Amino acid sequence: MIHSRKFSVFVISALLAGLSSSVWAQQPKKVPTVGFLALNSLSSISYLVEGFRQGLHELGYVEGKNIVVEYRSADEKIDRLPDLAAELIRLKVDLIISAGDVVTRVVKKATSTIPVVMTYDNDPIGNGFVASLAHPGGNITGSSSLSPELSGKRVELLKEVLPGLSHMAIFGTSTVPVTARALQETELAAEALKVQHQYLDILGPKDIEAVFREANKGHAEAVLTLSSALITSHRKQLVGIATKSRLPVMYTQKQFVEEGGLTSYSASLPDLARRAATFVDKILKGAKPAELPIEQPAKFEFIVNLKAANQIGLTIPPNVLARADKVIR
Repeated sequence: MIHSRKFSVFVISALLAGLSSSVWAQQPKKVPTVGFLALNSLSSISYLVEGFRQGLHELGYVEGKNIVVEYRSADEKIDRLPDLAAELIRLKVDLIISAGDVVTRVVKKATSTIPVVMTYDNDPIGNGFVASLAHPGGNITGSSSLSPELSGKRVELLKEVLPGLSHMAIFGTSTVPVTARALQETELAAEALKVQHQYLDILGPKDIEAVFREANKGHAEAVLTLSSALITSHRKQLVGIATKSRLPVMYTQKQFVEEGGLTSYSASLPDLARRAATFVDKILKGAKPAELPIEQPAKFEFIVNLKAANQIGLTIPPNVLARADKVIR
């Protein structure tokens, strides 16, 4: 009888354990949710969105199946970003993708615990987002676009577009932390090429027409812009005035050229967005942002708009066109 009771208890326990395991196995696995926050409209940064989606696809993620991405855009209204960041936090996203330094700054203030992946940032250390490139040290990691370091290269390319260039204007926003460093790189390259230069500050939309007037007064033959969210958000106005002023302009992002600007040189932002998916994958698998080194760009884009050149009566040298990664005709 005793043996029989023990056997019965064993059988019942085994059945319960098996039932418990079966129920546990049937529990749906939590699908991770990622927030994607941008200042500009999603349509205007479609190359970033598609780059990110491509990266997810390459890693085996399918939106709506094994990952959910909540896209939010401030439609170029900076004051909307804090509310959008708060909304993503309320949704309890597993991490946040920030499209640009302005967004990263807002998200950094909003959370110190949710992992943040920068699709790109001009100067992660200078902006105060990370302690170092090798050891970020907080909840933020991602990629650097090296924009300040590329400023000198932009001067060289502008000189190739205009071989006789002797005087240029530099447009920037002095309140942006990265401007001082970018300006230094620009001035060093200009001096090496014996190009005189004049820095003109854009602190608001009303300054854009004013700086072009000053550039013309100073007999500038071309303009080079420094990276600034303010300048980027008013790119249509800037490109339009540049065309009317018949001034060749070298921009920091291809968005300007796609909207009618002359030329740009930058890290490939679609490629950086694609690589952001790698950070997402690592973090979802347990890696800590503090221990994931900031990555440097591997691809760069030199883009020339021949339509824009024709509008201002400029002939682009054949050797420059041959070097361009993309020519808009």
